[in-house]
Amino acid sequence: MARARRNKSYKLATIYDRRSRDVPFNGAVAEVEIDNPLALDPGEKIVAIRSIRSDPLGRLHAHHQIDEAQYRGGRAFQNDWERAERGPQAMDPTREYVDGARTREPVTESQRQAVLRLNRVERELGTDGAALVHDVLVLGLTMDQIGQRRAVRTQRWNDYFARRFRECLDRLALIYGFATKAAISRAEQRK
Repeated sequence: MARARRNKSYKLATIYDRRSRDVPFNGAVAEVEIDNPLALDPGEKIVAIRSIRSDPLGRLHAHHQIDEAQYRGGRAFQNDWERAERGPQAMDPTREYVDGARTREPVTESQRQAVLRLNRVERELGTDGAALVHDVLVLGLTMDQIGQRRAVRTQRWNDYFARRFRECLDRLALIYGFATKAAISRAEQRK
């Protein structure tokens, strides 16, 4: 009888189940399939929980409002923005103090490439499209907040911004090589 209980409690599936059962009261989470960091064979996947509370792109992807190519294009834009940004930086205590002046660190090749890609994105999307993508992907604003910033507060404008944002994500997917023009035109025909 004790042996049956031991075999019953020993399940391989529960050993690798790393999903949290404690979701915060105000948490917004979605299940996502990722590469298994402990995998012995390449390509093994596990299901993990990701927070989408302050991630508009993740929320759209989790609710199947954008496809994988649009999602990856948006993430590539965010990655380039983070790489190219050279905002406030923490003081390095290991460096020698000289009258509070810090020498500027040289621009790396990856930062230069990211800036070039961002310049191309701005040319392709136009000023308004680039501003919309920046507001959503960098600042994390909702369509309602974007409308408030632009002094247009109707549902019709929110729908326009959402539609325009998806068009910009299609363009980002093309720029970063996650989609082809043929795939995007087929997806537009299905809508």
